[in-house]
Amino acid sequence: MASVDLELGRPLSAAAAAYPPPLRRSINDDDVDDDGKPKRTGTEWTASAHIVTAVVGSGVLSLAWSTAQLGWVAGPATLVVFAVITYYTSVLLADCYRAGGDQVSGKRNYTYMDAVESYLGGRQVWFCGLCQYVNLVGTAIGYTITASISAAAVYKSNCFHKNGHSADCSVFTTSYMVVFGVVQVFFSQLQSLHEVAWLSVLAAVMSFSYSAIAVGLSLAQTISGPTGMTTMSGTVIGIDVDLSHKIWQALQALGNIAFAYSYSLVLIEIQDTIRSPPAESKTMRKANALAMPVITAFYTLCGCLGYAAFGNAAPGNMLTGFGFYDPYWLVGLANACIVVHLVGAYQVMSQPVFTAVESWASSRWPRCGFFVTGGGGTRLISVNAFRLAWRTAYVVACTAVAAVVPFFNDVLGLLGAVGFWPLTVYFPVEMYIRRRKLERSSKRWVALQSLNAVCFVVTLASAVASVQGIRRIDGALCTVQVKVVKGKKKNGLCTICC
Repeated sequence: MASVDLELGRPLSAAAAAYPPPLRRSINDDDVDDDGKPKRTGTEWTASAHIVTAVVGSGVLSLAWSTAQLGWVAGPATLVVFAVITYYTSVLLADCYRAGGDQVSGKRNYTYMDAVESYLGGRQVWFCGLCQYVNLVGTAIGYTITASISAAAVYKSNCFHKNGHSADCSVFTTSYMVVFGVVQVFFSQLQSLHEVAWLSVLAAVMSFSYSAIAVGLSLAQTISGPTGMTTMSGTVIGIDVDLSHKIWQALQALGNIAFAYSYSLVLIEIQDTIRSPPAESKTMRKANALAMPVITAFYTLCGCLGYAAFGNAAPGNMLTGFGFYDPYWLVGLANACIVVHLVGAYQVMSQPVFTAVESWASSRWPRCGFFVTGGGGTRLISVNAFRLAWRTAYVVACTAVAAVVPFFNDVLGLLGAVGFWPLTVYFPVEMYIRRRKLERSSKRWVALQSLNAVCFVVTLASAVASVQGIRRIDGALCTVQVKVVKGKKKNGLCTICC
């Protein structure tokens, strides 16, 4: 059995077959790059646009709550600190696009995993793959939770509009999760995202739409009032929370902010769209320098305006926690945009997992008809027994896990903690040290490893806090022995209702 690279299931022992030698360029051929691929045309402006599009997403919805846990001082400061760290490590990662130390003619690394294999190799590649795919699967689960909550919020928005803000508009999110899962079973049969590029474009438009609506509603609430109580240190011990909850929730807030800045996985792919000369790393630095201030300013607006509007009682999700009731149609539209965005985003996160498992199965059992790719279907949808069974089982499993732990902020905090340190900090730092051949105990080596250690401690604490939050909320729900739902008693049943 050949060992398999976790990046799209590429066999390590058959790297030459998976990636054939570059096409030899003719003297007058200006239509291809040095690797034989079509000429890249990206600039710092297109790359910065890709970065902003990749970053701005459902993570913005938790920033008001995160700022409320940290307060006016630590909240904005934390947003800036995470931005600085992310920008710095992105610059380090940009220098790893080409292997061999030559930023102009070195071998290209097309993916994050390729870069790790080029510079670190060995077990580091598998550790990177583990982090990547845990993050991808976890994000798919998180998107299922967020989409179902937003779909339920559309119903609740109309219910509150018709029956008043004090009406009982509770609804079970599990049914919405099932519907979302059914939709994903269909989309999961797509051959690849290249065949439906419109889905990614639509998702990006929806992302900016609901983010802009959230900022606009927060600004209107701040101007017109009433607004909640805010403090320099956030939620008040003894009034809003007790001491232990204050600590746990502050750590969860760090994870939520880390999740909002998690985009390192796509940086190498974005850099692979940039033309040269000049060296891609130089252009990518400019792109990061253009994108990061825009992202940070937008995040600060979301967090600070949301906190100013709701104060220490800011909801975990600013569009589904119903700090906003009116205009009901705009709140409903924003939540509908979230659902549409996450339908596409779910596939972006899941297709690499599908490809990895299917490539491994095909290489493991090449003569078994059950695993043969292709089969029936259309140009967009390709169906065979294994694809149908595996992808359906994956969606069902993600939906089931989401139904068990449908807790927005805690799950986002856990995903942010799991993904931020290894993928945003650890691997870029280690690859940079290896590329520059920094000596141990040198000033730069000590500084980089100190950054590595601090980020590890912070993300570990955030992960522990998020797990504790999931256990605490789940335990509180499951201790309820009698729950009245629509006038009927359900004894001994843990019911998730929002």
